[in-house]
Order: sequence, then C-alpha cells, then structure tokens
Amino acid sequence: MALSDLNRCVRQLLGQIQRCRPVAATNQTARCLSQAASQPEPSANENEAVNPTFVNRNPRNLEQMALAVKDRGWKTTWPHREFYHRLVFSRTQHYVTAQVFSSSSPIPVLTCSTTEWALKKELASTRCVAACQAVGEVLARRCQQAGITRMVYRAIPWAYRSDAVQAFRKGMKEGGITLSEPRRKYIGT
Repeated sequence: MALSDLNRCVRQLLGQIQRCRPVAATNQTARCLSQAASQPEPSANENEAVNPTFVNRNPRNLEQMALAVKDRGWKTTWPHREFYHRLVFSRTQHYVTAQVFSSSSPIPVLTCSTTEWALKKELASTRCVAACQAVGEVLARRCQQAGITRMVYRAIPWAYRSDAVQAFRKGMKEGGITLSEPRRKYIGT
C-alpha cells in the first residue's frame, strides 16, 4: 500500500516538473504551482492617492488622542455624561461591585464583583475594606488587558472619604489606571 502511494507521488512530482519546463512553440514558461505571481509595479501617483472610503479599524483611536466627541448631556444631569469611560463603584449589604461603562452603551464594558467565585474564595468577607481593594486591583488588571487606562470616577460626595472607597481607588491606581480623563481637544478648521 505504501509503495503505490509513493509511486503516485513521484508521478505527480514528475508531471509538475514537466509542466514547468519552457514550451518551445510559444517561447514562454508555463506557470508552475510553486512560482509566485508577479506583482505589478506601483506608480508614484498611486502611492499619493487617498482612498475616499477610509474605514477606521481602531474606533478608539480618536478617543485615545482626546479628539473624539464627548456627549455632554444636560447641565442639570447628575452624574455628568461627559466621559469616554466611567467607573461606577457600589457596596451593598453583602457584596462589592465595580463596573466600567462606555459613553455609547448602557451595558457595562467590564465588571468585577465579590460575587465571583475566584474573589470570594480568597476573601474573609465579601464586603470589608480588603474586599474593596481586591476588587479595585482585579478590575484594574482587566482594564489594562482591555486597553482602557483612563476613566472618569466620581464618587458620591458623602461616601468619598470612607476607607472602603479610598482602598478601592488605591487598588485601581496601583493597577496603573488613571481615574481622570484628559479634556477634549478642539481642533479648529
């Protein structure tokens, strides 16, 4: 069985070699399967032309340069809507949750909570100050992996000074997340 397969492979190889030899009548070489197709030479005019239907493959590019439009919303709206990404931290009676929202979607982009088994099994309590710092560190890691390094975090003024919120902020900052966004740049036309 193996000898017949070997013979078939040798015959196919010889057939390909014969097809690649120059043909005497037309004085051209036949295209072989192993030869690369010739590429046309680009002209200087083609290199300078701009495609009128440009598609941005990185939709966050303008956002990272602080050139994208930020939706302002109404001045009386609280919390303010002028952000690219917003961080929301909440503590309930039993759990701690942090979510990152995009300005264009009401669904959170990233979440972290002490309801997750991986966090819950490492903590003594799912609501203590250490749990808040752990949630901050894990969410910072997830944000780094997603490419989000800057976001707006506006804590409720009367809860801002608590140890839990400060531990959460510390965990986020130690993870390399900046909790403020640059002001939008306006380019005059």
